Amino acid sequence: MKIHDSFWSGYLRLIKGTVLPFQWSALNDEEGIRVEIENSDAPIPTEKSHAIANLKIAAGLASGTHQGYWFQDTDVYKWLEGVGHILNHFPDKELETLADEAIDLIEAAMEPDGYLNTFYQLRTPELKFKQLHLSHEMYCCGHLIEAAVAYYTATGKDKILRLACKFADCIDQNFGPEEHKRHGTDGHQEIEPALVKLYQLTGEEKYLKLAGYLLDVRGPDCFDFESFYTPKYLQAYARPKEQETAEGHAVRMMYMLTGMAETALHTGDGEMLAACHRIWENITTRRMYITGGIGSTNIGEAFTFDYDLPNDTMYCETCASIGLIYFARAMLNHEQDSRYADVMERALYNNALAGMGRDGKQYFYVNPLESFPAANQNSPNRGHVKSTRPDWFGCACCPPNLARTVSSIEKYMTSIAGGEYYTHLYIGYESEVSLGESSLTLRQEIAFDHRLDVTFTVDAKQPAGAVFNFRIPGWSRSFEACVNGKKLDNPQISHGYLKISKVWSGSETVTITFDAPVLQVSAHPFVRADAGKVAIQKGPFVYCLEEADNGDNLHLVRLTPETVFTETRPNPLYPPTLVCNGERLEVGGEWEGKLYACGQTPRYRPARLTFVPYYSWANRGVGEMLVWVSKR
Repeated sequence: MKIHDSFWSGYLRLIKGTVLPFQWSALNDEEGIRVEIENSDAPIPTEKSHAIANLKIAAGLASGTHQGYWFQDTDVYKWLEGVGHILNHFPDKELETLADEAIDLIEAAMEPDGYLNTFYQLRTPELKFKQLHLSHEMYCCGHLIEAAVAYYTATGKDKILRLACKFADCIDQNFGPEEHKRHGTDGHQEIEPALVKLYQLTGEEKYLKLAGYLLDVRGPDCFDFESFYTPKYLQAYARPKEQETAEGHAVRMMYMLTGMAETALHTGDGEMLAACHRIWENITTRRMYITGGIGSTNIGEAFTFDYDLPNDTMYCETCASIGLIYFARAMLNHEQDSRYADVMERALYNNALAGMGRDGKQYFYVNPLESFPAANQNSPNRGHVKSTRPDWFGCACCPPNLARTVSSIEKYMTSIAGGEYYTHLYIGYESEVSLGESSLTLRQEIAFDHRLDVTFTVDAKQPAGAVFNFRIPGWSRSFEACVNGKKLDNPQISHGYLKISKVWSGSETVTITFDAPVLQVSAHPFVRADAGKVAIQKGPFVYCLEEADNGDNLHLVRLTPETVFTETRPNPLYPPTLVCNGERLEVGGEWEGKLYACGQTPRYRPARLTFVPYYSWANRGVGEMLVWVSKR
């Protein structure tokens, strides 16, 4: 698939030209990066990445000791996966050469039995596979597998795939239900969806079986809880099939659910799929932010309880929203329902994209919906919230995770199920596809301004019957569709998708126009943080106020029943800026020397308010930001 999209093509070029080279330099400790703490309870283990250095030491190519977390290796694996995905878009010999060098280094560091974790190899080899709640050994293996699948698929080079299979075989030889094996699983999920990908690529049933085992064994008797980790933090308070709600560390939860959904797709495990449905409903109707962020507290980077969605002390880790994207895509494999694609789009265009600055060299770990720099700097319970994006982190999981996700954007755009073609995300592209016995060339062109215009062209060399399904976005209130210029008067709609079935011949065109009004979205009344407030959305984009446009003390502004929005387009490559009339509370001399007072009459003056897409905030220096705005 070739992406031709004014918005996403720019991101792909940024990943290739800036993000991946910068990250490689950072992984090699060649960047003058500014490392920051995202969680004040977790001290940074190193002032540099040291990820490549760790592999070199383990390979006997350098002296020294391991630095960084026990999962530092995965920064390299996720970077390598990003390279694999980007090579599908842009052949690049220089990037490929760097990737081959990294693969050679991984091979040299790997032990003869396939084991690879530089922390345990260099620091505590006697504890291999003996600290499961903490170790991340299988987590690291999972990311190596995903890198291998991506790189092999892009290049056909099988060295990295052989190494990944060797590591997976090492896990399989040590863990399982058999009496002679260890009975347990990793504290941090990730290997489960990776093993399914490895099964899909190799056809080896043992990898699918291992994924199922590692999911089934998780539970109350799986770990030694004499550590600071709790059963809920590790999603081990009950067997995954028995769980009802999203609990604990949000990233781990998402990776587990993705693994469950993808495993169930191949095994037909109804109990596992039913649990995915239950927890999906809990997340998306009670525990998800309007930006697609998840994780309401920095304590454990975790879910809390229903409708607890604070805007300024939340976590909303970039990796967690990426995990939600993966989970949504996995659910779409089971059930072609627009509600999954709506959430996937929401998390992608808002929380995930906000994690990276426009320069491709600065990143958010935490994505707040309200930012007050003075509080971020001085309040002990907001130290995890940053006012600008740091260059790098001691725990640098998010930067390469963004690289691998954005570079594989095509995997979330479309799918084929039951012989029918589905469009989930509206992004411009061209692709050759096979539907049944027919080979078709598909082109999708997008124009997003006051509305979303979609032009979908089908080129069929021979007449071919095919069914195309187009998602009706949740943010659109009406649409009009035409086939070859003829309006569909009675469109067929199924599970939130417009279905068009016919025999296609030559070059034929479907055009769809979705209205994209400016929406004032209210939260459920039980979400206390958002009572009396609205969030602004247009198309897939959630908007926010920034101090750069609206001055400070953003909490003093409000919308009115008469508020009207107008749209401007400073840059045609980006979504429109929204401008409206509102009000600002005046704070005058009557408050001088007073903290509390009776009988004060609030005075509001007219104010011109400017909203920008949330993903783009914090690119213009330090300043306040606000998503949920009061309304009179």
